[in-house]
Amino acid sequence: MFDIRIICDLADEPDITRALTAAFDCDPIQRRPAHNGHRVRLYTKAFHPDSAALLNDAPEATEAGPTAWPTPEDAYATAPGITYEIAWTASTARTATESPHERDVDREYWLRKAALLDRIALEYEAEGVRNDTADVAANAARQLIEADQDGEGDYGGDPYGPEHPATLAHPRGYVRQEYAVWAENQ
Repeated sequence: MFDIRIICDLADEPDITRALTAAFDCDPIQRRPAHNGHRVRLYTKAFHPDSAALLNDAPEATEAGPTAWPTPEDAYATAPGITYEIAWTASTARTATESPHERDVDREYWLRKAALLDRIALEYEAEGVRNDTADVAANAARQLIEADQDGEGDYGGDPYGPEHPATLAHPRGYVRQEYAVWAENQ
């Protein structure tokens, strides 16, 4: 995965966006006005769409990532409402910072926080809203992946574990995979 930043004329933006998404599997492309007001800055995180298939024996990659990731509808079918999850994550974080005996949050916190942010990002994406929510969701997913890499192996890992290249390329897909397993066992 790598970061891409492009500064271009406004008239070239549609062609550049099409070329980017044709060549790479990209996070949503963030658009910002350039300082001179006549150009636009485009930002995205991208990787070559064949990278997961080249690096391992993963299922074929598509624009949304490997085909083995659960769909958001499947992963979050039994998830509590977004408002409830916001309250739960805020309360859990507050308890961890206020109590001297509860300094660290557990894996469930990282998983539910990442799933919550993924769900919020999915809603914005479905509505066509362009903001930083997808980046925030991907960063939360990376926190879960890091916790799973450093943890005691209490992740599902089927079909991808936290160190797998497909996981690193599609952190939000990993969240859906892990949330689906967690929710099934509740």
